Amino acid sequence: MPFFPDRPERASDRRWWLAAWLPAFLAVGVICVESTQTFGAENTSAWLRPIFERIFGHLQDARWETLHHYLRKTGHFIGYGVVGLTFLRAWLIALGRRVQPSLHTWRMRATALAIVCAALVASGDEFHQSFLPGRTGVPSDVVLDTCGACVLCLLVWLVRFRRAPHGSEPLPADY
Repeated sequence: MPFFPDRPERASDRRWWLAAWLPAFLAVGVICVESTQTFGAENTSAWLRPIFERIFGHLQDARWETLHHYLRKTGHFIGYGVVGLTFLRAWLIALGRRVQPSLHTWRMRATALAIVCAALVASGDEFHQSFLPGRTGVPSDVVLDTCGACVLCLLVWLVRFRRAPHGSEPLPADY
């Protein structure tokens, strides 16, 4: 089973469900772990700063605070981009088992559902963080996270979906 299927596939056994959804559930699990106090700004600074200073030399406190902020926001963007990709894959496989009117519609539905799922996970993550001491739950992070999912899903469209499936004819009318 390719990571991003080119066209709908109808698997006959039930293993497809595990193959489709396990990466998405693991990605959400990673988000849940990172949503704890352990991964708050104070704690990540304690181990990230020595790594950066070993590579780039001593950093002034103000400069480190700015860099640390951007590192954390980049982590949000890329992390939720990966969450979006795992949901895109899961929805492509799950929707591929159903009858679809066209290849484009199948891909569009899977992409929209993946972005919505990533946004829901981001919303839940920020809501959870609003109850933890030392963590903040801010709507701007939900927007940033959702943008990460959108951008990485767009990259799949640009790299993988920009052309018809390799070596295949158009989908039959019953799709």
